[in-house]
Amino acid sequence: MYKQQLGQAGEEFACQYLRKQGLKLIKKNFKCRLGEIDLIMQDKTCLVFVEVRVRNNKDYGDAAASITSYKQRRVIHAAEYYLQSQQFSSPPDCRFDVIALNRHNHSYDLQWYKDAFYTKEF
Repeated sequence: MYKQQLGQAGEEFACQYLRKQGLKLIKKNFKCRLGEIDLIMQDKTCLVFVEVRVRNNKDYGDAAASITSYKQRRVIHAAEYYLQSQQFSSPPDCRFDVIALNRHNHSYDLQWYKDAFYTKEF
């Protein structure tokens, strides 16, 4: 249960950080059979699919290193599903960002990777 609580706290921290940067929250924890998207945000005219990764220690690498190609594909497929389910009149510009949170004592070291990964479909 601790891992789930750590992840939820990290997602909330990331969401608040992105809101302070001017992004607007559209949806949290979008789930479908193809995958999950932690945060869907709006950055001006761009729809941003955000993967939040939290690490309590660096024994197995830092948070950014935990984004595997498999995880990227799952997020991309979930984003495609989300876009199809919304029936946009014209497809919005999209990007995939990563918020990497490495926890130190009781604070986070936050790294924001804009356009962290990409697919030719977007």
